[in-house]
Amino acid sequence: MLNTKEYYNRDLSWLRFNHRVLQEAADERNPLYERIKFLAIFSSNLDEFFKVRVSDIRKIKQLDKPLRKRLITKPNKLLREIKKQVNVQQKEFGRIFFTKIIPALENEGVNLICYKEFNQEQQAFSKIYYKEKIESSQSLNISKEKPFLENEALYLVSQIEDDSLIWVKINEQTPRFVELPSIDNKHYITFVDDILKDNLKAVYKQSFYSVKISRDAELYIDNEYSGNLLDKIKAALPNRISGQVTRALIDELSPKKLQLKLNEVLDINETDIIKGGTYHNFKDLFTFLNPTTKNLSFASLPPLLSKEFIDYDTMFHAIKAKDRLLCFPYQSYQPVIQLLDEASNDDSVTKIKITLYRISKKSLVVNALLNAAKNGKEVFVFIETKARFDEENNIKWGKVLEENGAHVVYSYPGIKVHSKILYIERIEKNKSLIYGYISTGNFNEKTSEIYTDFGLMTVNPKITGELCQVFQVLQGQIIIPKSKKLLVSPFTTRSKFRELIESEIENAIAGKEAYIILKLNSLQDAKMIKLLYKASNAGVKIRLLIRGICCLVPGIEGQSVNISITSIVDRFLEHGRIYVFGNNGKEKMYLGSADWMTRNLDHRIEVITPILDRDIHLKLKELLDLQLKDTIKSRVIDSNQNNSYVEKGSLGESSQHIIYKTLL
Repeated sequence: MLNTKEYYNRDLSWLRFNHRVLQEAADERNPLYERIKFLAIFSSNLDEFFKVRVSDIRKIKQLDKPLRKRLITKPNKLLREIKKQVNVQQKEFGRIFFTKIIPALENEGVNLICYKEFNQEQQAFSKIYYKEKIESSQSLNISKEKPFLENEALYLVSQIEDDSLIWVKINEQTPRFVELPSIDNKHYITFVDDILKDNLKAVYKQSFYSVKISRDAELYIDNEYSGNLLDKIKAALPNRISGQVTRALIDELSPKKLQLKLNEVLDINETDIIKGGTYHNFKDLFTFLNPTTKNLSFASLPPLLSKEFIDYDTMFHAIKAKDRLLCFPYQSYQPVIQLLDEASNDDSVTKIKITLYRISKKSLVVNALLNAAKNGKEVFVFIETKARFDEENNIKWGKVLEENGAHVVYSYPGIKVHSKILYIERIEKNKSLIYGYISTGNFNEKTSEIYTDFGLMTVNPKITGELCQVFQVLQGQIIIPKSKKLLVSPFTTRSKFRELIESEIENAIAGKEAYIILKLNSLQDAKMIKLLYKASNAGVKIRLLIRGICCLVPGIEGQSVNISITSIVDRFLEHGRIYVFGNNGKEKMYLGSADWMTRNLDHRIEVITPILDRDIHLKLKELLDLQLKDTIKSRVIDSNQNNSYVEKGSLGESSQHIIYKTLL
């Protein structure tokens, strides 16, 4: 369905999130090269959206008409609206890039030019560069036959006199940006596309234009419940290369005759086509050159070493003394690695169990697990091989772990394991003591530097005992965990959150203080949204901090007047989830991996922990309050999702910078 007064469409809401990313590129309060990076993030996000979400919508179109009519979603109407909004955003992208970023670069002595602007010296350089660095690696194809265009590869195309198309693939290994000879102490950079266009035009006497397609990236597995799921995933991975076209980006300056020919050759229609500018794959702006000596990026905020562990000789002693909280990326990920390293070498440790969802390509986490297995520990690793775009890397690490003695279990049919949990069993005074770690973020050192996440280390038996049961589920020893403290999807999360909301409703009706504060990545589940509407109508004050998709419509009389929502997009990606309920003055707080999306509540194994330590509760509340009061990077999510800043143009420090300072 498209937007209604009760429910904002999830895909259109996602596009509004990506618009907030685009706003960061336009925000002159950000350093110039950070603005360029936000353009790259916007482009990369949009690529994935077309590979995944748009492909899902197209699949609905293939259903039988009677079944389609029973669905709320009308795919054709939604696809038209998506295309309309994407076209608007692409034009805004072009305006920012050409009228804001390029002039700002020129002010810093960096000139981004096209081949038509080359002077004689630069033309000579272009010819040498093409011959020495490019010519031998380009795939040149002159054909009237329908070509197969690779997913997200960049192509240049031209039409010659007999209507044949000349296709030139830009090699992914070729640097996208090339520094040209300087003139009068000014730096010049060009797209490698322009080096090609300059040289190809000299040969073929024709202009060349950019083309790029996105393909369906879903892994369609006929039956997850029969046969070996891991083998099926391995077999399905090559299908990404040949998936259905979900978007065709064509240079809007290309001749109409060429555009019509491309429609025919690529077997695409107007719904698939998005007219873009001269250049595509702007995610390559991540590698944009800075030939100056100036620092045009954010000032460094190196991860801080947590003070929580200074007075202890081992991680075990520190955690046994008190629950410990880690706040990434403000604080270093080192304590997690240190805990695993100590566990792998400690003779008193007998078992290590962990869930891995997205693993670093070079993983210190896996290195510690390998060392533990070599040292004779019982190592159990659940690896989610359905973590989109990380399947191959996860499978690779799973094989390495198996070869070194770890017990590895891969994806379960019909459900993803999205929890981020660690279990360490240690013998102390002839008894087993369980050390637990529950986080909102993956066991991934790389993303811990750019995602805001929280991690709780504890030996509290009320938590670790139930954590043990979650791993028993993953090991196939029990079917349903008995959890009173932990919220575990798909078993208890929805019902417990429903109970907590209903309790706030009862308090509000009784005239007691009642409030709910949620920090989430996404809010999409219709049942939870209806419960929040019910709470709002009962007088519960609801404050939401939602980074991405938000299908709840706030500020509607008789529905959501007591709900206010903001969203923060800043230098770090907001990723942590915190859930707070007033509970008549005895506030309850939870932390975990689950958004309020149907998939997280009903179709994934998620783990959410209560915060039982008073100091940690107060620290998380302090950090949450700082974000709720942000006036620099915070946008209001209203009924139209217009993305207005809370205070437009306000100067000062964003909540992320203030949080960093509070943790110093």
